[in-house]
Amino acid sequence: MADTYLTIAAPSEGVFREKMSKFLAFAHPVTTVGDAKAIIATYQKKYFDARHVCWAYMLGFDRTDFQSNDNGEPSGTAGKPILGQINSFNLTDVVIVVVRYFGGIKLGTSGLIAAYREAARIALDEAEIVERTLMKQIEFTFPYLSMNDVMRTVKQCNLDILSQQFDNACSMTVAVRADDHAAITARLSDIDGLTLH
Repeated sequence: MADTYLTIAAPSEGVFREKMSKFLAFAHPVTTVGDAKAIIATYQKKYFDARHVCWAYMLGFDRTDFQSNDNGEPSGTAGKPILGQINSFNLTDVVIVVVRYFGGIKLGTSGLIAAYREAARIALDEAEIVERTLMKQIEFTFPYLSMNDVMRTVKQCNLDILSQQFDNACSMTVAVRADDHAAITARLSDIDGLTLH
């Protein structure tokens, strides 16, 4: 289906060591830029004594909202390789923070890229990758007399009821798979007196 995407189920972490430098990688599921920035800030505070706290995130079903940061490492040697791992796993709604403790031996540009990439990969290898479905909401009102038709449609289409209110005029909000949105909207609008919002 075109309405599914991959993300991680829960936070995971990994450790990578290279020439005395230690890279601690942390992957978290997130849904907003605010969530991602809050997690990044938490690690910056927790590992305030580390030389670098680099990160990248990818958000949204269409994977167009992303950012990465080298945090003082040479340009393109940390954030981009971390983001590259998110891309190679084809994930979204995820932030990865990699904390580097410098071990006294310089790794060089290619060494840094490889190390940040590997740390991010280890964290993602430890994660449980799950498939999620893009859902859309449909809000509608209907007369009480149409209740049976509405409930039959909800049951047959296996819709998730997010909210409902039954009175003389009834209202309901349901969640549907993005791929099924048009078909279910059409089916609901066939019910007598039902108004989509």
